[in-house]
Amino acid sequence: MDFNIKTMAEYAAEGKSPEVLFWVGCAGSFDDRAKKITKAFCKILNKIGVEFAVLGQEESCTGDPAKRAGNEFVFQMMALTNIEVLNAYEIKKIVTACPHCFNTLKNEYPGLGGKYEVIHHTQFLRNLMEEGRLKIEGGAFRGKKITFHDPCYLGRANNEYEAPRALLEKLDAELVEMKRCKTNGLCCGAGGAQMFKEPEKGNKDINIERTEEALSFEPKVIATGCPFCNTMMTDGVKHFNKNHEVAVKDIVELLAEAEDL
Repeated sequence: MDFNIKTMAEYAAEGKSPEVLFWVGCAGSFDDRAKKITKAFCKILNKIGVEFAVLGQEESCTGDPAKRAGNEFVFQMMALTNIEVLNAYEIKKIVTACPHCFNTLKNEYPGLGGKYEVIHHTQFLRNLMEEGRLKIEGGAFRGKKITFHDPCYLGRANNEYEAPRALLEKLDAELVEMKRCKTNGLCCGAGGAQMFKEPEKGNKDINIERTEEALSFEPKVIATGCPFCNTMMTDGVKHFNKNHEVAVKDIVELLAEAEDL
């Protein structure tokens, strides 16, 4: 990165507070592929002058995988540690590129004392676009066929379907919808902590089924809004040996490419 990203500790030392805290999440911090999503988002925010901070070493896992796997005790321990840090900085507004973090921070932290305005990165960018702060020129994708895979924790769990599509429409691409989309969307297979275990025996893995559906439209890009979906769809595309023909990219990566960042 050719610019500095400040931590909340650095802002606090200056007696200031940023417009928003960017919750990076485990995938965005440690997974090599998801790091590219993190960087693309930061580049866009930096370009348009949004003051944002990260927790850095003070950020820990939200506890979502532990909770979904059934270990409520570990989840609450992790959540309370994070809430203590967030409340100490008097955090009001959080944006994250991970729907799992988004859902947990938004819906499960309030019951433990962590009450914040939590926004998915596609919602945040759409708001910036509507305010006129973010301008998207989609020439690089004009006429290219893109299909969007709805993340479960953004779509069915939190009823957000329009923000990602509003951004994709600005790319001047040909947006094609899969038969199973929006409220009828099909999971990529990684939710509920399934990402971290081998699948049960069956005839076909869920991500293969979902990728097959996406590829039937012969898109140039399968767009995602979740690092876990990105991994599962990428693996699916590789399964069909289509990785040289079809790209799997987070919406924010497409926006960054359109802006040549």
